Amino acid sequence: MASSSRKRQQRKPTPIPASRQPPGVARFAVKKPVRPADSSTRATRVLSWLLQNLPAGYREKALDYLVLTRMDRPIGALLLLWPTWWALWLAASDFPPWKPLIIFTLGVFAMRAAGCAINDYADRKLDPQVARTAGRPIASGRVTPREALVVFAALLAFAFVLVLFTNRLTIELSFAGAALTALYPFSKRYTYMPQVVLGAAFGWSIPMAFAAVTNGVPPMGWLLFIGNILWSVIYDTEYAMVDREDDLKAGARSTAILFGDADLPILGVLMGTFLLTMLFVGQRAALGWPYWLGLLIAAGLFGYQMWLIRDRQRDACLAAFRHNNWLGLTVWVGIVLALAVR
Repeated sequence: MASSSRKRQQRKPTPIPASRQPPGVARFAVKKPVRPADSSTRATRVLSWLLQNLPAGYREKALDYLVLTRMDRPIGALLLLWPTWWALWLAASDFPPWKPLIIFTLGVFAMRAAGCAINDYADRKLDPQVARTAGRPIASGRVTPREALVVFAALLAFAFVLVLFTNRLTIELSFAGAALTALYPFSKRYTYMPQVVLGAAFGWSIPMAFAAVTNGVPPMGWLLFIGNILWSVIYDTEYAMVDREDDLKAGARSTAILFGDADLPILGVLMGTFLLTMLFVGQRAALGWPYWLGLLIAAGLFGYQMWLIRDRQRDACLAAFRHNNWLGLTVWVGIVLALAVR
């Protein structure tokens, strides 16, 4: 009898379901991820190395802010940088002046970081439901929504200070760019085409670059802007295909959901339309053979992306999205070499 009593005392308590636990009782829960699933391991190591001399508490907080602004994923900044450099070189018809080149290069990183901060603030209830984003700083509780808003405001202020060193037209255009940056994260709740809003936000540096260099925005600048919207819809649809199942469950919207089973043929049409738009840009700018060779290579890169996503596997779609960095670089090199051999 005593032995039976001791066995009952040694039994481990059954965890109480989280929904039935009173406040203050520890829950048996899965530990939240310490970083987003799509972070670049290499970039994260570099950031950790740069912060290694800070005290532990400050180091961890600084890293959280850098992850909030996606400094652990430089691919997004590069996808914004290439069209900006396309515009600067085409506006100058040569190597652009150093002043706008420095201003816009710094501005690209500042505005992209600001966009990421406000995006995570807007998605603070959605991100925990998506496997890829559950480790983001706000979703995992490492950064508060209020801190994200402060970071967003500080980065916008820094970007605006940069724009003050340009001209009046560029300053006026910058207000529309800031509005697009703030609007994009909320567009996925009301439209299935937030990628178009993203393309406009990412591409607004194009008319601003022309304005800064030439004090005007010619038709070629707007044509390039349209081309960038098309390209943004392409690569961000590939990106949205990674989260399609999670987004459907969470109620978010995207072109990946809108296109459905027709996603691959629609992406093919968009890729062809983008290349045609860039062909018109080359004609207006009177660019030579290096540019046309660059567009030919870009067509091949698009073909490789279509091959990658043929089975719609998550990792393959993410790889196709990241592969667009090489496409942006290829077009820029084509522009630079075409202008150099004139």
